Amino acid sequence: MGLQLQRTFRASNRTAKQGRNILHNLHHHVTCFPIIYATCFYFWNKELKNQQLTLGSHLRMASAAKTLVHENPSLAGDWKVVLPRRGKAKRSFTKTGNLLENPQQWVPTDIDTDHERETRLMQKMQLCVQKLESSQFYHLLLDQMRALELSNCISRVLGSSLKMQMVIYGIGSIESYEPPRLQLSLAILLRRKFNWIGDIEVFDPIISSTESRVFESLGCSVLLINEQGRRNALKPTLFFMPHCEAELYDNLLHANWRIDLLKNIVLFGNSFGRYEQYVSEFKSLAFVDKVKHILAVRRVIDEFEIKTISDDYFAAFHDSSWHVLRLDSEKGLHSLKL
Repeated sequence: MGLQLQRTFRASNRTAKQGRNILHNLHHHVTCFPIIYATCFYFWNKELKNQQLTLGSHLRMASAAKTLVHENPSLAGDWKVVLPRRGKAKRSFTKTGNLLENPQQWVPTDIDTDHERETRLMQKMQLCVQKLESSQFYHLLLDQMRALELSNCISRVLGSSLKMQMVIYGIGSIESYEPPRLQLSLAILLRRKFNWIGDIEVFDPIISSTESRVFESLGCSVLLINEQGRRNALKPTLFFMPHCEAELYDNLLHANWRIDLLKNIVLFGNSFGRYEQYVSEFKSLAFVDKVKHILAVRRVIDEFEIKTISDDYFAAFHDSSWHVLRLDSEKGLHSLKL
């Protein structure tokens, strides 16, 4: 992958137009690792605007995609988080294996109250909500949700229920990065727009005390248990999980591998079709084992791809889709090969 990135970025120096085409081609090969592609895209765009970054720094940033630059260095510290994600972590992180098996009690590591920080973050969120609400991206997404095909799928999950709870996993640091702010803004706007969306619960192990208070001010409840994505969908639930790691999606499916539970799920997250494409192209047995439930359920879900249409929303929503189960019998579930 590193050699491929080097060759690609050498070619991107030719013209701005060629560079954009190359990034879109690269997208098809790294779609299962959004942080690499999003990092490459961001720094390539910045080069075109400022002409200040060299090709060497592009390659260094692409190869070091696991080390993220914090917007506010004074808050960075040395804390390392064991959940890889797409350029959203508040501090640098490393991946050290599979997600933990059992839910764990959680509290923010920083317990200090900083009202100025909280006020600044709330202002950032308000501006972000306003920006997204007026965007073409948001209005096209609303049109997609109102279209008969997707709205019928959502109605099928709702059944006789009036509300569908929203659970947000892996949101990242809304204080440090814009993509998490855009993702949270979308969740908030969708709840305002659709009366079938009920309460919002949110969790990420890197959430700070300041962020927790802002979440609550915005009407969200912060979970005090790290469920590792293993919540049973005992009632209709919208799992809002853009750009989470593959294991988290697989944990969610594994925990709900019964027809009476899977039928209660609407999932907004990474395209399962892209995971399937990656496996077919790269034949990684280790990766296949991590996404076996994703690959198995892929044949019996309806997937609706999100169109980003704008670079402003690419990092936050590229390769995202709605997923809704099509199964109508337990026999169909047992027929899926794991």
